[in-house]
Amino acid sequence: MAVVLVTGASGFLGRHALTALRSGGHEVHGLSRRPPADDACIWHVGDMLDADAVARLIRSLRPSHLLHLAWVMEHGRYWTSPENVRWVEATLHLARQFEAAGGRRFVGAGTCAEYTWDDAILGGRAIDEQRTPRAPDHFYGIAKNAAFELLAAYSRAVGLAFAWGRLFFPYGPDRPTMLIPEIVTALQEGRPALCTHGRQRRDFIHVSDAAAAFAAMLDSEVSGAVNVGTGTATTIADVATRLGRLLGRPELIKLDARAARPGEPQCLVADVGRLRDEVGFVAKIALDDGLRATIASLSDTRDDHRNA
Repeated sequence: MAVVLVTGASGFLGRHALTALRSGGHEVHGLSRRPPADDACIWHVGDMLDADAVARLIRSLRPSHLLHLAWVMEHGRYWTSPENVRWVEATLHLARQFEAAGGRRFVGAGTCAEYTWDDAILGGRAIDEQRTPRAPDHFYGIAKNAAFELLAAYSRAVGLAFAWGRLFFPYGPDRPTMLIPEIVTALQEGRPALCTHGRQRRDFIHVSDAAAAFAAMLDSEVSGAVNVGTGTATTIADVATRLGRLLGRPELIKLDARAARPGEPQCLVADVGRLRDEVGFVAKIALDDGLRATIASLSDTRDDHRNA
């Protein structure tokens, strides 16, 4: 049984990863600044940006495996936030402390924003870990790519098993400011859901599938970068239309009601060959099922707020 430490354990991806890891029979510890009052794991209070606190926790816990999900993710800021530099530093510090305490396997969460998003280069093809250039043009993607490069070199130098999941487009109920929950909330409130033309194609993966993929990576022997997605590209218009149908309000879906962001890539879809063949993981949640689950969870949350 592995002793697993999960950073960012109370976050969007982390909470689902705890479930997947516990089902694998591991002793699971979660690090969070504000741990919830539940038994999802053994909780530890701490701030990843507090280097001394992180070092003390690693020395006392001596985890054999580490799943690093924590990063600055404040909506509207993380793409350009200078905090990204601090998180690169914190990630390297975490890896050094983990290796010094006898840790064996480190898996971190990267992003598809590490790759180029230039349509002329991508050409509508699936993004491949080896062949697709990495040329991020957002601070967030640049920082994540820097963390990957440094961790990969460090792990080779010290003999630490290392893998890095480049996450595509996770969705679920826990991020109300993201596209799918925004549309659901608008329709539930009887408001028009204002969308762009919607022709952009994205690889949407339900958050519980994404978390299960990271747990499977931790249990595997795969090394280096692995795309975490479904391998299927769906247009935003299709997602919006499905939500309108599922909620019985198709007339409230308004395509072409807002401008697309300049330079927005038309197709971002993962080549999931490594995830399937080397990790042994295939996403299981069909898009309609994931959308239904998101709708149900958001409805429950709205009911809880009404009754509070």
